[in-house]
Amino acid sequence: MLLPLPAEKIPIQEISINKNVKLFIKREDVIHPQISGNKYWKLFFNINNYLAESPEKPYIITFGGAFSNHISAVSAVGNLAKIPTLGIIRGEELKNKWRDNPTLLFSKRNGMNLQFVTREEYRHKEKLTEFLQKEFPDALIVPEGGTNEDAIEGVKMMLNDETKDFDYLCTAVGTGGTIAGISKFCEENQKVIGFKAVDDDSLENKILELTSKKNFNLIDSTFGGYGKIKDENIRFINDFKENYGIPLEPIYTGKMMQKVFELIDEGYFPENSKILCFHTGGLQGIEGANLLLEKQNRNLII
Repeated sequence: MLLPLPAEKIPIQEISINKNVKLFIKREDVIHPQISGNKYWKLFFNINNYLAESPEKPYIITFGGAFSNHISAVSAVGNLAKIPTLGIIRGEELKNKWRDNPTLLFSKRNGMNLQFVTREEYRHKEKLTEFLQKEFPDALIVPEGGTNEDAIEGVKMMLNDETKDFDYLCTAVGTGGTIAGISKFCEENQKVIGFKAVDDDSLENKILELTSKKNFNLIDSTFGGYGKIKDENIRFINDFKENYGIPLEPIYTGKMMQKVFELIDEGYFPENSKILCFHTGGLQGIEGANLLLEKQNRNLII
């Protein structure tokens, strides 16, 4: 088994807020220094099941954007297992600029080959997948964000006896795999809230395809759009780290936690509710975000 079960329990940390509800965060970000958070669990069965089949010419192929946590994690898995990897990267303009991108540079140093495609080509990933599977019949092709049935089974591992005691389970939502797994395997009395990092009207249907339950609702937390970072987001993330000692990245967990705080202030959660937020990692994205912020002469994420 390449990706083992963590030797120690993933800590659940209380966030003291002096409100009429109790707030906690599950630190999935500490699972592994390079394969962190939900990416570890989404890849857990994908990778272990694939390697259990002893492929003759193992090869891992996947898709992602310029600062993709998933691309970064898959490259780290490939390096760990000494398996070649290929990342299909959205944005042909990055072909000669990847050395200036911390995520792509990290992935390349892990041995990942990078193939840059236009945004139009990237939109048709199904065709690309078919073509790649014919060219590399032994390859494991993992979808963008790692979301598939194996990923849902992996996300199940984020739930345990300690998570059963919460009324609300909160997670950031990108491709929908993490919230689908939490929704599918949580307790019947628990409500699941997904904080959308991307403005995608098809997300709910995608999630419903992966879970048989309708125990979740989606709340917009894009704060102006996917990948957009406002000054208020930076302030919140920096204050959160200073107050609670927990780093957050600005695309997923930072925006989720900021929205959770807003909802608490608005009285969204009933009195005495116990709320658990999942820290889904992705801290590697902070370096790239700070490079962009620095070019804009703005405050950085500490």
